[in-house]
Amino acid sequence: MASSMLKSAGEIQNLIFSQNQKLTHLARCGRIDEAVKLFESMPARNAVSWNCMISGLAKNGRVADARHLFDRMASKNLISWNTMIAGYSHNNRVLEASQLFDEMPKRDSYSWTLMISCYSRNGELERARWLFDSMPGVKTPVCYNAMIAGYAKNGMFQDAIVLLTEMPVSARNMVSWNSVLAGYTQNQEMVQGLKFFGEMQEKDVVSWNLMVEGFLQVGDLESAWSFFRATPCPNVASWVTMLNGFSKSGNIDEARRLFDEMPERNLVAWNAMISGYVQFLQIEEAYRLFGEMSERNSVTWTTMINGYIRIGKLEKARELLDSMPFKNVVAQTAMLTGYVQCMRMEEAVELFEKISTKDDFCWNAMISGYAHCGRMDKAVELYKRMPTKSLFSLNTIIAGHAQQGEMHKALEVFKQMRERNTVTWNSIISGLTQNGFYCDSIKHFVLLRNEGRKPDPCTYACGLAACAYLAALQVGKQLHLLLVKSGHVNDLFAGNALINMYARCGRISSAKQAFDEMASVDLISWNTLITGYALNGFGRETISLFKEMEVNGFRPDDITFVGVLSACSHAGLIDEGLKYFDSMSRDHSVERVAEHYACVVDLLGRAGRLEEAYKLVTEMPIKVNAGVWGALLGACRMHGNPDIAKFAAEKLFVIEPQKTSNYVLLSNVHADARRWEDVDRVRSLLKEIGIQKQPGCSWIDIKKKVCSFVSDDPMQPGATEVGFVLEMLCAHIRNTEIMPWSSLLDCG
Repeated sequence: MASSMLKSAGEIQNLIFSQNQKLTHLARCGRIDEAVKLFESMPARNAVSWNCMISGLAKNGRVADARHLFDRMASKNLISWNTMIAGYSHNNRVLEASQLFDEMPKRDSYSWTLMISCYSRNGELERARWLFDSMPGVKTPVCYNAMIAGYAKNGMFQDAIVLLTEMPVSARNMVSWNSVLAGYTQNQEMVQGLKFFGEMQEKDVVSWNLMVEGFLQVGDLESAWSFFRATPCPNVASWVTMLNGFSKSGNIDEARRLFDEMPERNLVAWNAMISGYVQFLQIEEAYRLFGEMSERNSVTWTTMINGYIRIGKLEKARELLDSMPFKNVVAQTAMLTGYVQCMRMEEAVELFEKISTKDDFCWNAMISGYAHCGRMDKAVELYKRMPTKSLFSLNTIIAGHAQQGEMHKALEVFKQMRERNTVTWNSIISGLTQNGFYCDSIKHFVLLRNEGRKPDPCTYACGLAACAYLAALQVGKQLHLLLVKSGHVNDLFAGNALINMYARCGRISSAKQAFDEMASVDLISWNTLITGYALNGFGRETISLFKEMEVNGFRPDDITFVGVLSACSHAGLIDEGLKYFDSMSRDHSVERVAEHYACVVDLLGRAGRLEEAYKLVTEMPIKVNAGVWGALLGACRMHGNPDIAKFAAEKLFVIEPQKTSNYVLLSNVHADARRWEDVDRVRSLLKEIGIQKQPGCSWIDIKKKVCSFVSDDPMQPGATEVGFVLEMLCAHIRNTEIMPWSSLLDCG
């Protein structure tokens, strides 16, 4: 009996050992759902089973599930506590790791090292050093190396080297030296890194690999290749590093040659080669390699699925997903994202509901999909269902509401948020700018700084855009000053916004100066400056700038020509404008769009060539939009052609039935021609449709503050007096017969 019981106990131990090995394998391969099922079905578990499962969940991003499992453990050992802290550290959850560390009934050197690494990796070096100095007993080499790596990673090289020299010689090892070297290479300080590498008394293959990786990061492929070839005994990591370097630099043929020469290939090498093919959309080559693989993991499958998604072959991607031997949330989320990007939300929803264990990426992909499709009710509903609410999700909700013009809802969400990051502020500031709430946009920029947060280039760009629309030059100058102090002045996005702000505020010389001072420019920079010159009536200068842009190797696009044609129109350069209009498709392969036709109609209209403008509009090969008809109507007002004006206005009434200015403009054309019956007819039409004129709004800088004034606001200080003066002026004009009484419709 006793022998039987012992045999039974031994069999159970063997079973647990076998299942623990399988758990470890599944977790490492990313097959976490299968690992969970196996764990829950185990008839018996030991501490290794629990710790393996906690580690697997945390490493696959499911840190909340890992903590839930940790809390379920009846008896936790030191390894369990360390595993959970390692899980938090792996996911950069510093606060939770710190709280758990404080709760530990007992700690070993590994516990201290984990927390020091966690703080160091997240840039909290003062807390890391305090913990390092507080550590009881003799500090281990691992602990020293964690602190050295933290200093080096965060660019504090002198502190890293001081600690390296203070370290007991017996504890100093290759990891210590390589930690400093990694800091140099990862921070792209290759001059200092090369010097430090030369001073190293001993080097291993990791040292050489770090140098190769460092040169690849700064784009020095030649030096990377030289170091790779000089590596005494390259390992698989050496080959894969160089292979990735060739792939990312576009030398896919060289990458494949290197892959074929590898003395041994591991799964990482195969995945790197497939990833290289996918990156450059050589999907068939990637799939051919995929078919040759004897072993595949979740990365392999996900890379191939992403490849087919990138070239729009969603059916093939789904076929691959369905043929996976194991379901993986990363691959499923990739497929989900593909459906969302193509606006195939029904299929996305179907797949989403089939995913048994949804991670944050999965939930956020669906919320983003609904937001981009304008279905904010569904996005909000899904957010409420999320088991763990994330800041990313709320930022998406805010951006979605802003995109739909629902700024009151976006602001409501923003005000209720307990935690905000820079993306949150950027979402609300850009939303306010895009929806025309320019003063509120600037106010929120000020609130952000009052909270002690640092604006990023996107924040500055949004603030400058609001200043541009308000023509708030003084506020714009203040933002420019802050941008310089922040160190983001060389950011392309912010620099382009700065050019736009000065141009729209009428300071074209300042706009040109901002352009000239930029470290690098792109086509948007040139277009912004060209549009600025056009907006301010510098016709000849705009054409010179256009030619300079071409000399500098930039090819004009449709936006460039809108600026050039607009400049020709405002400056009366008829022949030049028509020449550029004709050359667009012939010389530059730029397709004409409605905005180009609107510019030419305006160009001809200003010159009094209304018949040509009318002919151009009626013979347009593309659909005529409101901008084109509006340009023709404006030209008719300028040169007094009520017949064409009536024709253009009737088209506008269909496209923009609620836009008051079209009715006002037509009424004024008829009034100028003394067609009073037609004037009355337009007025009656306005009343019949029930349209009321929108009140005019103006902005002005007063003592470095932007103040807005609305024409029908009786609560404005001095509104009565201003109204009285306006009435007197209008009466005086009528009496002197300078302006027909009917055109007072302009005054509202």
